Amino acid sequence: MKYKLFILFAVAFFSAGNLIGADEISPVLPSALIAEAIFEFEPVVDGTQVTHDYLIKNKGDGTLEIKKVNTG
Repeated sequence: MKYKLFILFAVAFFSAGNLIGADEISPVLPSALIAEAIFEFEPVVDGTQVTHDYLIKNKGDGTLEIKKVNTG
């Protein structure tokens, strides 16, 4: 009987702890805002170097990491 009571108490304790702490912990996530996601260059002579700056703003609370960039 003591064993069942202990198990019941332990389950209730851990369940209550999860419910109480759920509101206090919020995920910290990044959120990328790209004003101009697509840019098309004007035609140029083959071999000419062209550049364009993309402005990326982190609207989230976490660290925004850009790990890979693909060209079209």
